[in-house]
Amino acid sequence: MNNWIIAAVIAAAAACLCLLWRYVRTRQKPSRIDDMEGHEFEYFCAELLQEHGFCDVRVTKGSGDYGVDILAEKDGISYAIQCKAYASPVGVKAVQEAYAGRDYYDCMVGAVLTNQYFTKPAVEAAKKLKILLWDRGYLDEMMSERE
Repeated sequence: MNNWIIAAVIAAAAACLCLLWRYVRTRQKPSRIDDMEGHEFEYFCAELLQEHGFCDVRVTKGSGDYGVDILAEKDGISYAIQCKAYASPVGVKAVQEAYAGRDYYDCMVGAVLTNQYFTKPAVEAAKKLKILLWDRGYLDEMMSERE
């Protein structure tokens, strides 16, 4: 009988450790990208995209960019990318900007790239408007590949 109790305690401890490990790995970690201002973040993202196979990467001018911060190409597909360095989740406005900018620049794909995550309405709008959402997890993954 004692063996069953010991086995149950060990199994419960292992389950707790697994949950703790999952929590630690998925929680948002402060990073230098969280301290960047908008324009600095745009250039950082442009460099990161180049390192991940995008070519002809260029940052648009600051004002009058029609909702797009970066224009790029990968595998023959043109991208219009809106960058958002925020302290809170990104909303629908960024999705609308990427949508408008994609059409203005005649790009095939529109995307929003952020150091945060997206609100539920933003996710719903992106699905409807066919805009890619590249969130903190995606950005962290791209950054970890460069290390």
